[in-house]
Amino acid sequence: MPEKKIFDKKKEFSEWYVAAIENAELLDQRYPVKGFPVYPPWGFKALRALFRVLEEMLEKEDDNQPVLFPVVIPEDFLKKEAEHVAGFEGEVFWVTHGGHTALAKKLALRPTSETAMYPIFAYWIKSYMDLPLKIHQTVTVYRYETKHTRMLIRGREVFWNEGHAAHRTWDDAYKHVVKVSDIYSRFFKKFGIPFVLLKRPAWDKFPGADFTVALDTLMPDGRALQIGTVHHLGENFAKAFEIKYLDRDQKMKYVSQTSYGISMRALAAIIGIHGDNIGIILPPEIAPIQVVIVPIPSKKVDIESLYEYCNKIYNTLKENDIRAYLDLSDATPGEKYYKWERKGVPLRIEIGAKEYSESKATIVRRDTRKRETVPLEQLINKIKLTFETMMSDMAKRAKEEFDKSISSAISLDELRRIISEKGGFVKVPLCDIESKGEECGTVIKNECGAEVRGVTFPEPEQPPSGSKCIVCGNNAKYLAWVAKSY
Repeated sequence: MPEKKIFDKKKEFSEWYVAAIENAELLDQRYPVKGFPVYPPWGFKALRALFRVLEEMLEKEDDNQPVLFPVVIPEDFLKKEAEHVAGFEGEVFWVTHGGHTALAKKLALRPTSETAMYPIFAYWIKSYMDLPLKIHQTVTVYRYETKHTRMLIRGREVFWNEGHAAHRTWDDAYKHVVKVSDIYSRFFKKFGIPFVLLKRPAWDKFPGADFTVALDTLMPDGRALQIGTVHHLGENFAKAFEIKYLDRDQKMKYVSQTSYGISMRALAAIIGIHGDNIGIILPPEIAPIQVVIVPIPSKKVDIESLYEYCNKIYNTLKENDIRAYLDLSDATPGEKYYKWERKGVPLRIEIGAKEYSESKATIVRRDTRKRETVPLEQLINKIKLTFETMMSDMAKRAKEEFDKSISSAISLDELRRIISEKGGFVKVPLCDIESKGEECGTVIKNECGAEVRGVTFPEPEQPPSGSKCIVCGNNAKYLAWVAKSY
């Protein structure tokens, strides 16, 4: 992959983002179908590690069971829930032929899996004893994205983990929304990604849902990025697909459902939020290589002895489950430093004549580039402690930037000015986030180029007493979060 110039992250974020990803070899966009990326080994290992963390959390903390459903959905299945199909119909890829033969029934490549899974749920669920049913899968979904595609943020083939659950009652489903929201929150906190948990306005909820909760973060250009969603589906899909169960009172009832997902945007957030002008910085937990060892040859020590010492360190790291790589290539030490820094490797170990003679190692953090020399017998503990400190520091820096990007406005003019000059989130008094508030949301979008992202969940922030909606002037019910978004 040809090397791209590195840009100033704060001043040229869009250009920086593309260059950082390509220089790190996370993605290759040269596949001849727009919006369908290739994940080289470095990028896919990082993405796979990220989703393994999520899968483990869902399975251990919420008893989600892994499944794999077909990628194709019959047209009549897709169209069973009217609001759902209306929301996705313009984005569907259709399969119309099998070889030279026209199919009697068109098949959609899944844009999301509700309509693929729920006909099978109707077979699996017969009694209250079968509930709750909670499953998840990590797959690709397909949407004919008509907007500008952007690596890991907006594409036509989307890598994600989606979860689906069925419950006895609406309240049970609500509790599950809260629980999954908490799991998602801790997942992103684990990787130092700041966010706000918002209940979306009624006009921006998932098609077919009773309501949607989303996690929004901010990228360095001041735009909001949705990084996770949890939907309360009520009985809408259950009625469309006849998912019923025999309850304790011997009455047949519809299940109440939830669905939820996190996509490759999680990696986009990590790249955009934690990176610097050199390139990406990967959290140690998902870095394909956590530590790179770079020998520094000199006339003070013969090369074979130096390499043998480096190999001893490499084997010690491997024995302690630290993903390490010993770079014995012909490149200069400086070239090696630059290469592995661009790939986001969390720690570098430098071994020269001094380290060799004193039985020590010099470690260099990728995020701060701080150097420290430690005795060999302390190296493993020091590396593990440095991983923890590094992740804590990255999270702290990110949260400070996030908090600085939150403003307030009490008039449309003030909102317009802040969005134009500063960006970020702006909290404003709003009359409503149900359908009757949509007109005010449309005015904000048209006049300020920003969207009402929602209100905090599960407890919505209340505006100061006597506050008026910044658009219509009626009494404000909520303090709504507004931002430009991807």
